[in-house]
Amino acid sequence: MALKLKTALCLLSVIAIGLVVFRITFLDYSGCFLGQSSSAYDSEENNNVLFARRLNWSIEPFLTAKTKLSEDAFNWWKLIQMEKRDFAVYKATVSKLFEIFPPTPDLGKACSARCRTCAVVGNSANLKGSGYGRLIDYQDVIIRMNFGPTKGYEKDVGTRTTYRVMYPESAMDLNNSTHLVLFPFKIQDLDWLIKAFTTGFSGRSYAAVKSKIKANKDLVKVINPAFMMYSHKIWLEGKGTYPSTGFMTVILALHICDEVQVFGYGADSDGNWSHYFEVLRNKNFKTGIHPGKHEHEILQQLAYEKTVKLYQGL
Repeated sequence: MALKLKTALCLLSVIAIGLVVFRITFLDYSGCFLGQSSSAYDSEENNNVLFARRLNWSIEPFLTAKTKLSEDAFNWWKLIQMEKRDFAVYKATVSKLFEIFPPTPDLGKACSARCRTCAVVGNSANLKGSGYGRLIDYQDVIIRMNFGPTKGYEKDVGTRTTYRVMYPESAMDLNNSTHLVLFPFKIQDLDWLIKAFTTGFSGRSYAAVKSKIKANKDLVKVINPAFMMYSHKIWLEGKGTYPSTGFMTVILALHICDEVQVFGYGADSDGNWSHYFEVLRNKNFKTGIHPGKHEHEILQQLAYEKTVKLYQGL
């Protein structure tokens, strides 16, 4: 009897250790499976899955006061828009940045009861007449791009916004509960963010930018240049000059969400990359320096592998 009891206790110990290892290996901070919606962990050939091969959890999506950007990453980043200033100026500007904004970004409380679902909402014309509004609003986190409006388009794009992704040339005022997520493409973009919340920005840029912005400074987040390089070199395999903001936002969502649903991406029925809130005047409008076709192929592959769910309109 004592021997049977001892054997049973040993078995329970082994099971308990196994469960702890399983949890550490496959569950994230919210208690959800990493990539739960993907086939990455139930594929017989795990290395053939795009998600498993390219996603690197060690890359920090957001800058923090403790982020140590490598010179290699800085040198890649500075070529995006031909930044002339050196690494020392970059570091000094980042230091000023965290005198104003939170040194560590707040991602919100992790949900222990269920996985965090995210809607990434692009600006494609394929959202017109889609009726996706209620489905988008149902998600825990809703990430919108640049100028993409909700007023007047609620039925198709929803009403709620958790994160608003932007750069200075696409900046807009936000309510007090929306996170401003800056994609910086040069040191001046970081400088703009500082001044837009303090003295007002008056420098030159490629387009007119807002001098001051209304937003909650405690909810400001800045994308790490190393994350941008990773999106380009690993996910896009170096194709194109650099990734589009929309593509990098999908990769961001894969890092901060448990389930990712993507809306409003891709060309319209004529192959043009137009917006749901604009009248297309240039019928040959494409994607410029961004490898739009390749980005979309990767997105479709992620959808095929069930890493994300892709909604492409009616």
